[in-house]
Amino acid sequence: MGTQSLSPFVAARRAELAYYSPYYFLRQLAAEHQQELFGTGAATRWQQEAGAEIVAAASGDVQWLLQHLTWDSGYFNAPMYRLFTALFDGMTSPTQMTQAATELRQRLAARHGAVYYAFSVVPAEDIRLLQALTGAGWQLVETRLTYYRDQLPSFDYPRYSVRPAAVGEAALVGQVAATARNAYDRFHADSWFGTARADAYLARYAENTVAAGLADVVLVPDQPDLPVDSFLAISDLAHDAHALGTALSRVLLTAVGPANRGWHVKLMAETVRRAQAAGHEAVLMTTQATNHAVFRSCEKLGFRLGATSHVLACNGLMD
Repeated sequence: MGTQSLSPFVAARRAELAYYSPYYFLRQLAAEHQQELFGTGAATRWQQEAGAEIVAAASGDVQWLLQHLTWDSGYFNAPMYRLFTALFDGMTSPTQMTQAATELRQRLAARHGAVYYAFSVVPAEDIRLLQALTGAGWQLVETRLTYYRDQLPSFDYPRYSVRPAAVGEAALVGQVAATARNAYDRFHADSWFGTARADAYLARYAENTVAAGLADVVLVPDQPDLPVDSFLAISDLAHDAHALGTALSRVLLTAVGPANRGWHVKLMAETVRRAQAAGHEAVLMTTQATNHAVFRSCEKLGFRLGATSHVLACNGLMD
């Protein structure tokens, strides 16, 4: 389907697509520019993305924006997909939406049998899409809260001694990520992965924040006689920040083991200090809606709630 024929559907979804920007709650960043980068513009340019396709529903005017994930497919040895969103207009009924979502699962099953896996991160504001996917059997696996701390020049909190993790500590960082298990993250909460595979994936991801440049820096405690049993990986979001004409940082992943109890708030405080020194606009962090300890850290450091989203998934074993 060409850009021209997509336009009416994109326009009909304009209000909901605004919430697909990871930064929509940062009011100092122009809303229209965010729409062009992450909302309506991203939908219009969808087929330019690597692995992207538009899957048209047979019953009703619904277009699914689907992306095949090459690296993930290789790692998990199964076809892996991310559903960005759906395009439809105000005349599409809830029944038609649910039927179209059911057809999408059937299409994936016809391609791959029982081995495929698909997920979608849907803003809480996109209620029609959430209802259609859950009505078609997609399962809720995680509810996410995104917090942010802006007004960084006014940040004032006690200092703590931290340092960047060394490349030789990548395996240690991976071990901390795997053993400080969070039963509510999307990998551990989804039975398709299983505990062992979820642990292994998070360990690999954490290792790569240090060894493969997935993060701009990984902070660890730097105190005499204190073992490293926690870390916090930070991205400076270079591509997005440049496109938005600002400077930002995001917590990619953090974990705290028993030997570093109490260090989450300390690592977060130093993350804000780092952003403050670099002249960043804001620091962002996403966590599960069940992570009460992180909420307390956010409150202490002056973070505010910016966005809520839901992660839904389906796989061939459910069909």
